[in-house]
Amino acid sequence: MWFLIVGVLGALLKYLEVGFFATLSWWIVLIPFVLTLAWWAWADASGFTARKAMKRDERRRQERVERQRSQLGMLSRSKPGRRR
Repeated sequence: MWFLIVGVLGALLKYLEVGFFATLSWWIVLIPFVLTLAWWAWADASGFTARKAMKRDERRRQERVERQRSQLGMLSRSKPGRRR
C-alpha cells in the first residue's frame, strides 16, 4: 500500500512539475507502481493475503464470543488442563 501512495504522490508531483520531481524521468517516477504490482502478485501467490484475512476473521470471532459471554455474565474459558 505504501508503494501505491508513494507512486501516486510522485506522479502528481511530476505532473505538476514541483521541485526535484520535475527533473526526474517518468520511468523513475513510475517504479513504485511496478513495485506495487509485484507486491500484490507475491502476496496473492504466497497466500499472505488469505492468511491475514483468516487471522482477522478469527480475532473478530473471538472478540465477539468474549463480548457475548461478558454480557451474559459468564466467565471466559479457563486454559485447557486447569480446573477451577
